[in-house]
Amino acid sequence: MSEKSAWLYRSWRWCRVRRRVSRVATISMHTSPLDQPGTGDAGGMNVYIVESAKLLAQLGVEVEIFTRATARDLPPVAELAPGVLVRHLTAGPYEEMDRADLPGQLCAFLSEVLRTEAMYDPGRYDVIHSHYWLSGQVGWLAKERWGVPLVHTMHTMAKVKNLLLAADDKPEPQARVVGEEQVVEIADRLVANTADEANELIDLYGAAEERVAVVNPGVNLTVFRPGSQAAARDRLGLPLGAHVLLFVGRIQPLKAPDVLLRAASRMIIEDPSLRERLVIACVGGPSGNGLARPSILTELAAELGISDVVRLVPPASQHELADWYRAASVTVVPSYSESFGLVALESQACGTPVAAAAVGGLRTAVRDGVSGLLVDGHDPAEWAQSLRSFITAPHWRDQLSHGARTHAAAFGWQATASRLMEVYAGAIANLHKTPVAVNL
Repeated sequence: MSEKSAWLYRSWRWCRVRRRVSRVATISMHTSPLDQPGTGDAGGMNVYIVESAKLLAQLGVEVEIFTRATARDLPPVAELAPGVLVRHLTAGPYEEMDRADLPGQLCAFLSEVLRTEAMYDPGRYDVIHSHYWLSGQVGWLAKERWGVPLVHTMHTMAKVKNLLLAADDKPEPQARVVGEEQVVEIADRLVANTADEANELIDLYGAAEERVAVVNPGVNLTVFRPGSQAAARDRLGLPLGAHVLLFVGRIQPLKAPDVLLRAASRMIIEDPSLRERLVIACVGGPSGNGLARPSILTELAAELGISDVVRLVPPASQHELADWYRAASVTVVPSYSESFGLVALESQACGTPVAAAAVGGLRTAVRDGVSGLLVDGHDPAEWAQSLRSFITAPHWRDQLSHGARTHAAAFGWQATASRLMEVYAGAIANLHKTPVAVNL
């Protein structure tokens, strides 16, 4: 029996004696699962919603994703995958909006969500799963109207981000803090990516421990898998013998790509011969506070005198991104805050070790000394020393590469979907005090 068949069978055995969970209303107001991750507001959350929805659908759970329409020509309903629909709702102008302006569209968006449900017989949705605090506000009111439980995933939390701000970053507004506190209080279940995040929900937001469930995100092990580094570099136009330090993500202070550039500058100053073989590749686009200075990395590279070794690349599709991971010597994730760190997991699944900041979910996504390195703080000198070890100790780097593949293999999306089914069923059972299960 294949691994996938075994997973389907175990899930069927688990739920066949319970009542059905047949349809989930997923709310993602501020960003569409169809958007390209790596720019704007699209990132790991988009990947999470898409991949988990696909796997839930394979288990017979229909998923309908509600998101705000950002263009007039978007279809009202689009099929993302068999069993997964994306509903584009009109709320505000047909354009991208700053997240700070989106609270003003909550009522319009909620009205469209409720209107959609009203077109069908009562009881269309068995559970609501909201993502990010804005969607949680919508889910809160829909839950009251429909009489179904609300499951919420924060993805990022204002109180955590404000405790770990970059020097040039802006704190999250108090309105978001209050909004998150309200969602934490009303949600039937809170999904945390890691045990650390679960503790933050309990300690910082006063969440009831029994309502917090840890569900690790996953990685698409079909797309992100080991391959030839030489072939990947050839496809991407990278020198075969280069030392490639890779950053993947949105260009904003929170993600700290500047730490990589400053560390690379120190490495070259300390060993000028590195300049001939060093490539700093940054794949992603400006986002959030980074939109105020979209050319920040270009300017910083020139200021540091390393423009010749820095390569800036727009956001890439998953298959092209997998090539970037395979081509890299090490993937660098110097974020100030991460609820999990899917980039780190994707890189490791491709066999490329990671140097990551020892913060948040990265402490789970990266196994220190086995699949990569966790670096304390954001001092470029410390990062330069850590990154240099990937270049000067190739045998050790190869050991980490093996550990990276093994570590990532334990994080398939199948496990995420199975755990989410348990959370949904538990939330419904608690609401109705009766056993409930997924429809397979």
